[in-house]
Amino acid sequence: MSKYYYNELEFTLFYDGLCPICSREAAWLIKKNKRGRLGFQDINDAGFDPSLYGTTLAGMMAEIHGVYPDGRLVKGMDVFRAAYTAVGLGWLLEPTDWPVVKPMFNLLYWLFSKYRIRLARLVVDDEPCNCGK
Repeated sequence: MSKYYYNELEFTLFYDGLCPICSREAAWLIKKNKRGRLGFQDINDAGFDPSLYGTTLAGMMAEIHGVYPDGRLVKGMDVFRAAYTAVGLGWLLEPTDWPVVKPMFNLLYWLFSKYRIRLARLVVDDEPCNCGK
């Protein structure tokens, strides 16, 4: 494997940096990103333009998004699968892609995303939650 290929991004994760749950997950993935193949983009950063990806900030707040280098945008559980694969931990989420249980994991993520802001406010008491603002 060439050194150039080793440093190429495989995937970029879009996350809500104002959400304590999302920020903690991103921070954990940053630590695991030893190969440097996963990029990170806080959707709240000044100058970030979701329209470049054919979506809106509201759409990105409603469900996690990520993008492959070829411009292919993905949402939901597929984002987690791609992000974990990029940091070398794809095996952890591989079972969530098995046909028999994939719909259940997709539904569980959908429920989490629907109630993420409420959960963040309940679960994370040491940080203020500015999610959705």
